[in-house]
This record gives sequence, structure tokens and C-alpha cells, in this order.
Amino acid sequence: MSQRSRRVDDPLWKSILEQTFSHFLRFIFTDADAVFDLSRPFDYLDKEFENLFPPESNGRGVRYVDKLVKVFLKDGSEQFVLCHVEIQSHKGRGDLAERMFRYFYRIWDRYKVPITAIAILADENKGYRPVVYSQKFMGTSLRYDFNSYKILDQEESVLRSNRNPFSVIVLTALLAIVNKKVTDEGLKKIKHDLYDEMMKREMDKSTRQGLYDFLTYYVSFDNEEVLSIFEEEIKTKIGRSDTMGTQEYLLDKAEKKGIQKGKIEGKIEMLRELGFTIAEICQKLGLAKPEVEKFFKGV
Repeated sequence: MSQRSRRVDDPLWKSILEQTFSHFLRFIFTDADAVFDLSRPFDYLDKEFENLFPPESNGRGVRYVDKLVKVFLKDGSEQFVLCHVEIQSHKGRGDLAERMFRYFYRIWDRYKVPITAIAILADENKGYRPVVYSQKFMGTSLRYDFNSYKILDQEESVLRSNRNPFSVIVLTALLAIVNKKVTDEGLKKIKHDLYDEMMKREMDKSTRQGLYDFLTYYVSFDNEEVLSIFEEEIKTKIGRSDTMGTQEYLLDKAEKKGIQKGKIEGKIEMLRELGFTIAEICQKLGLAKPEVEKFFKGV
């Protein structure tokens, strides 16, 4: 058995939420099809969110994943909803409720539109489940409630019986929490099981690719050779070898948004943020170890 917790790649949530957002809405809200116009494209406001909430200078060691998405309603009006989604894989500083309120009032102040907020809690602390922020002073009071979805509270059997593709994402995160110190061979069996669960559900090719990438890379193997073995076994199952990992998907997307191929520093920084090791970055970019190591100093 491994003596340490496995690395969980939180940034992959950003990609999978985009690739499965309609399924996510249906998973969280039972009346999603009646409320949202899911035939209209979503608008992912990542840049707008970053402008509203620049990275904190003292936020080192605290990692969150945020998605701000414009979703149109189905009632025929031009009104739209901004959905804020946050995934917190660790308890962090315990200030999630306050931050959720801060997100709300700044987004409201900027856009003046209805907001539904969902905090997906992927931590392992059973007693941690913030759902409200409140304050009171001298007859003035304020209360802000938001949706909170605790992955650790979910039953594995219920997730397996749910035909919504997003249930595989939650099942992947749940098994990552309860099997933190499983052996590489045990982890490989779990990933095969998750793959089989994915194949039981109806979805388009793009969604299936996203789910496969998430269950493959969300929890890392200690020995990278086992990852190669797993991927080869999956290729044998499906009879083809045209899969592209989510980390490659994210890097490609970042380049299309402005990180040009000639800017090595930007590429190294992006790969570092996505969880690639120094050795992996050297191999991908064809760089010497000293060239890459300097970007990891002070991290």
C-alpha cells in the first residue's frame, strides 16, 4: 500500500465542466430542462471572472476551481442566469461561505442578473459542509444561502444507477476520496471500472472523450508506466488509439487563447499549473532540466 495520498488534479474540473455542462445542470437541478434553454450555447466567462477576482497574493497552497457561466432561460425572455460553480478539494482556510457571498455581490454588482451558486465540495472532511453566510449587527442582518453538493455524502450505488453522464464524474471524485492509498494495480482496476460505467451511459463523442480523460488523469499513478499500460488496455477495448488527454486539451485551448507556440515561458507556466512534473515538461517541450526548474522555485 502507498504511504501517501495520491495527487488529485483539480484543474481538470475546469475542462470537464465545460465539456459536460448541460449534463451538470440536469444532475444538480431536476427541473433543468424546464428552466434552462439548453439548446442555446453556454458562455463561459472565465476572463470576466478573473477580472472580478484576481489571484490573491497570499493564496499560495489554497486551490479553488471556479466557473462562471451564462445560461439562458427557457421562458422566452432575454433574461439569463450566471451560474457560479466552485470545486474545493480541500477545506482550505474555512472561508468558503464568505467567499461565496463575496462572489455573489461582486457578480451582481457587475451584471445585475439572477445568480445561482453551486459549491461542489470534494474534500474528505465529513463535518465540513458550508451552505450559508450570515452577519448581524445592531438590527441589521444579512443571510446568503447557496447550493452545496458534498461528494463524500453520495452513495456509490446511487451514482452507479444514475444514467446522467455527470454521475461518472462524481463517482470518480468519490472513489478518489475513499481510495486515497490504493496500490497502482488497485487504482488501475478502479479506472477500468469507471470506464465500464461510462460506457453504460448514452452521450455524444465529445462528452465521452471528456469523461474518459477525467477518469484517466484525475488521480495519478505513482508509477507512470502503469498509466501507459492502462491506456493501452483501453485502446484494446475500443479498438483505436485516437484519444487526447484532458491536459493536452487544456494546453491546446490555452494556446488558442493567446499562449503562442514561441512563448516557452507561458507554456511552462501552463503545464506547471496543470500538474505536470519537471521531467514531463522537459519531455514535452524538449527542454533541459535547469531551464524548467527555475519556474518551480518558490512554488
